[in-house]
Amino acid sequence: MSRARVVRDEPQRAGGEKLQRTLKNRHIQLIAIGGAIGTGLFMGSGKTISVAGPSILLVYTIIGAVLFLFMRTLGELLLSDHKYATFADIARDLIGPWAGFVTGWTYWACWVVTGVADMVAITGYARFWWPNLPAWIPICATTLLLFGLNAMTVKAFGETEFWFALIKIVAIIALVIVGFAMVAMGTIGTAGTTASVSNLWSHGGFFPQGFTGFLGGFQIALFAFIGIEMVGTTVAETDDPERTLPKAVNSIPVRIMLFYVTALAAIMMVTPWDQVSPDSSPFVTMFSLTGLGAAATIVNLVVLSSAASSANSGIYSTSRMLYGLARQEQAPRVFARLSTHHVPLNALFLSCVCLLSAIVIMGLGGSISSAFTLVTSVSATLFMGVWVVIVVSYLVYLRKSPELHAKARFRAPGGALSAWIVLVFMGAMGVVLAMWDDTRPGLIYSIIWIVFIVAAAFANRHFLLRRAERGVLGDGGTGEGPHTGPHLHE
Repeated sequence: MSRARVVRDEPQRAGGEKLQRTLKNRHIQLIAIGGAIGTGLFMGSGKTISVAGPSILLVYTIIGAVLFLFMRTLGELLLSDHKYATFADIARDLIGPWAGFVTGWTYWACWVVTGVADMVAITGYARFWWPNLPAWIPICATTLLLFGLNAMTVKAFGETEFWFALIKIVAIIALVIVGFAMVAMGTIGTAGTTASVSNLWSHGGFFPQGFTGFLGGFQIALFAFIGIEMVGTTVAETDDPERTLPKAVNSIPVRIMLFYVTALAAIMMVTPWDQVSPDSSPFVTMFSLTGLGAAATIVNLVVLSSAASSANSGIYSTSRMLYGLARQEQAPRVFARLSTHHVPLNALFLSCVCLLSAIVIMGLGGSISSAFTLVTSVSATLFMGVWVVIVVSYLVYLRKSPELHAKARFRAPGGALSAWIVLVFMGAMGVVLAMWDDTRPGLIYSIIWIVFIVAAAFANRHFLLRRAERGVLGDGGTGEGPHTGPHLHE
């Protein structure tokens, strides 16, 4: 009998309050794909191409390879102990109570600011059809819709994300097919340039902007990968994690090659990089070249669903993280209550209320573009911090539990080597983010948050240590009772 089956059949403690394991393989696969296709691809691809030129293909390949190694370390950790339901559980168990506190609240902040950015983006998309539409209408309507869907059951979240992701997949596959068809037919673009594979190197070479432009591509492209770890937060509500999680993680390289590298290559083969506008979506341009009059409307619907998908993932993640923190007494206990559908309804409600802060941001008079860029840069930098904590936890796991690593069925390739590659890369990205004016503020705000939350953790260190000594670490919100140390069930 699999461990997943044992978890589902265990008696429910704490008044029967534990998360359901009702997400199926198809949900996990599409959630993983949705996490790898963010609004950054649709909204930011024009800018990444204009900054790095064709070398952006190498940028996405490198980022994807490093994050694949990261996901393999995360996958091994999650499957080493089924009491891990959140990243905070991992950090708390392997590094210490303070690390769980910092990770939990930081990941919560990551998705709150990302969700706010998505609400801002949705407002912009809605104004494509209704230019004078007040911001509060699309923001409130989207928030109420997502709250209703998530309040029913976790399966409703899975179904919603399944269809959101499917829309994005179909749109990108259509773009790739259209792009390669144009190349095969030698279509003439709006600027009189013939669609051709040679456009990838005939306009100044593969690195037309030099090494500086190549680095500039990283600081923008990194934002597009926000949420790639989302599949990890669904493990607590998956009916067969040993099968679904490895399958989802191992498919990441294929998804990145198709949804990022191939799609952007198709765009630049049809429209040379130096003719791509950084202020408009190259997806719209691609479909416009086909003579399809409704191209702008179709793409606007796609990016609208993409933003809604990201917001949907955000309130799911924040509600589960807040629920886990409340069960650890690191957030008010009211957020530890589950509804009759086994959904952390109070935590979900707070997450949705936080999304409404987008109304305030829009009311301050700033542009949609500037507001989106600021909050997304903050979120991306905070995500990097969470990724670093997970990788450090993996190194601690290797040192403390070498026997678990030796018998793990789903091991990170190279073990510690993979972890160190990820850490070095994240350090380099921190330097790159500090080099550009539009990402430096996000880095600064993120550092301020981290300093604040670490200070809060150490201010409460005596309470956190007392909880650890009582042996109530890391039930992860699964309702499985006390967890007195690393991997005791083994």
